[in-house]
Amino acid sequence: MDTSQIDLFRLLIARLERLSADSRWARRASGLRGNMIKIVEEMDAGIIISSDRLSLLTNRCFEILREAAKEIPDIDETKKKFNRS
Repeated sequence: MDTSQIDLFRLLIARLERLSADSRWARRASGLRGNMIKIVEEMDAGIIISSDRLSLLTNRCFEILREAAKEIPDIDETKKKFNRS
C-alpha cells in the first residue's frame, strides 16, 4: 500500500468520526471506523493487509459517507422556508 492510499484511509477514518450522532449512519460508521483503526495499527506494526480488504473497507466508507450526506439539509431550501414564515 502506498502512502497516498494510507493517507486516504486515515482521511476516511476522520470523516467517519465526524458524522453526527443523530445520523442513522453513525452506528454503522462507528463499527467500520473501529475496524479501520485496527487495520491502521496493524499496518503501522508492519503487518501486510490484503488490498482486497482495504478496497472493500474504503468502498464501504464512501457508501456510508454518501448516504449520511443525503441526510444533510439543503441550506438554500432551509433559508427559503425560513424566509416564508
